Amino acid sequence: MFIIFIFCSLINLVDWLQNHLIPCPFKALTGIDCPGCGFQRSFIALIQGDLSKSWSLYPPTIPLLFLFISAGLLYKLQVKQRSFIFRILVIVIGNFVMISYLHKMFFS
Repeated sequence: MFIIFIFCSLINLVDWLQNHLIPCPFKALTGIDCPGCGFQRSFIALIQGDLSKSWSLYPPTIPLLFLFISAGLLYKLQVKQRSFIFRILVIVIGNFVMISYLHKMFFS
């Protein structure tokens, strides 16, 4: 019974998210996608379990989620070198976001 409740709750959450996407102010003003455009739709596809669709919509979704979770864990666990680790993660994932954005802008 509990599994059915969780499954139904997830379906309602996904439907609600799909109907309440936040519009991109940068795209509204310029007509050009920003480096974060596609994250919401990609995240919804990831929640639904469609990894390939999530990747095709916005490749940095999983690395960004990893960064957010890592930041929370580094803050909570009091890791000795947490600022260094966090800086490295931000640089690597930030570069991935920009490379994905440039690829989308020039090759898609």
